[in-house]
Amino acid sequence: MTETLRAPRLSHAPADHPPVPAAKIGILIANLGTPDGYDYWSMRRYLNEFLSDKRVIDYPSWKWQPILQAIVLTKRPFSSGANYKLIWNTEADESPLMTITKAQVAKLSAEVAARYGSDVMVEFCMRYGNPSTKSVVDRMVKAGCEKILFFPLYPQYAGATSATANDEFFRAMMAQKRQPAVRTIPEYFDHPLYIEALAQSVERGYAALERKPDVLVASYHGMPRRYLMEGDPYHCQCQKTSRLLRERLGWDKGAIDTTFQSVFGPKNG
Repeated sequence: MTETLRAPRLSHAPADHPPVPAAKIGILIANLGTPDGYDYWSMRRYLNEFLSDKRVIDYPSWKWQPILQAIVLTKRPFSSGANYKLIWNTEADESPLMTITKAQVAKLSAEVAARYGSDVMVEFCMRYGNPSTKSVVDRMVKAGCEKILFFPLYPQYAGATSATANDEFFRAMMAQKRQPAVRTIPEYFDHPLYIEALAQSVERGYAALERKPDVLVASYHGMPRRYLMEGDPYHCQCQKTSRLLRERLGWDKGAIDTTFQSVFGPKNG
């Protein structure tokens, strides 16, 4: 038996009133993004959008854009495209991130439908690339979503991830004639369920090994050190996630080595 979440609609609209969809609640999952393909132009479009975001690269445009357009976007699409080609889901003709995100949303949709029927609409968007945040918000509003829960899939907060996802979501809201009520999910780097999920994943992986490794390397995406000094909590939250995971697993200090990778530009920024 499903619970009813739909808000009642007034039935006294005039006969010539435009059709009004049934009221819904929307859940919008947001991920980083992916190129449409690994060819040069697909990669260039994606990287141009990504690296032009002031939340990601905060140098003045007059300084950064000539470098980006003349140097970075001339060379990097080739190397990045070659890396994407190695992991590309050729059967679905999409990146693994797209495949995984679709699977997450499909499972969440099934769970929500079992509980609430058609009263809740679950969608996903990408901060960079397709489907864009604006296109999905437009679709959800037209479908009758009067409340939207926006859920960026970033356990740790960072200006270059969580904040820019929220920026884009609220820009899409600004374009709506009638804005639904909205709520955004905060970071969940220390949430017990998240830590438990990580621990269970590690335990399953270790159970399949003949010998337990001496050290588990926890690799997080890198951010310039300058961002930390300017108040971005990402680095600290990553460290706490690793500590809580180690404590949940009952391991000694030193059993988890926290590292940062995928540095773009000056390491200390």
